[in-house]
Amino acid sequence: MKKQIIDFILYLKVERNYALNTQQAYERDLNQLLDFLNTQQVSSWLSLNADTLNLFIMKLRHKNISPRSIRRYISSVRGLLAYLVNQGQLKHNCAAQLQTPKVAQTLPETLDYDQLLQLLKPQKATYFEHRDISIIEVIYSCGLRVSELVNLNVKDVDLSQGFLSVMGKGGKTRHTPLGSSAQKAIQKYLIGHQSSPLFVNKNGERIGVRSVQNMIKKRALAAGIKVNVHPHMLRHAAATHFLQSSHDLRSTQEFLGHASIKSTQVYTHLDFLELSKVYDKCHPRAKKR
Repeated sequence: MKKQIIDFILYLKVERNYALNTQQAYERDLNQLLDFLNTQQVSSWLSLNADTLNLFIMKLRHKNISPRSIRRYISSVRGLLAYLVNQGQLKHNCAAQLQTPKVAQTLPETLDYDQLLQLLKPQKATYFEHRDISIIEVIYSCGLRVSELVNLNVKDVDLSQGFLSVMGKGGKTRHTPLGSSAQKAIQKYLIGHQSSPLFVNKNGERIGVRSVQNMIKKRALAAGIKVNVHPHMLRHAAATHFLQSSHDLRSTQEFLGHASIKSTQVYTHLDFLELSKVYDKCHPRAKKR
């Protein structure tokens, strides 16, 4: 059973091009399931049934595992069993009918434009200051995930046409417009740049996700922004501002590189909240007497 999990994770990596974080999460989930099945004396995937899986899900609930995490566990199990069915090692997927818990929708945290300008305020004229400003400009301009940002190479930037080639989730490449402010920041940063990775650390190596997170957090604190700022808030801000300007959900989906429109629809709620604030402030019938 362990070998079949290893084969499945390899399949996700090689055939499906899943992100490393997703591979690791699926592997953790399935190994926990395997530990549970050992206590139930289930010795092969052929012996697995829906009742045993429901018992596993019940155990997770008793451990106060969040509904969102339980949904991922179920997705991991369904994926493995579907893989085994396709490989001819199982006749049916007994996880297909598992009920997934409802997850309360939480609106993403975002920044307003004034806070963004505070983050971009130059602190000192150094190479790494130019790098940091470029990073913030590119994430916001292109709505990038931080994992997409750190994997950019110099060749992915087309300053003459104002475009950026981005390798997104699932190994899919998208071409996104690069705003004029981001172009200027990159031009200034690339003066004297010698390496293939676009953004590098002090050792001249490709910058890591954690370094970008720490840099943005420090700049936010220095600017007096009183919320815990992380890179994904810049992506949320870009998406929200893009949708508020375009009122085009499909274009926003393409801009963000979302595979499903459902992932993009959360930004319509943010847009509605902003509209509600303006209404409450400006509409005569909304004003409190």
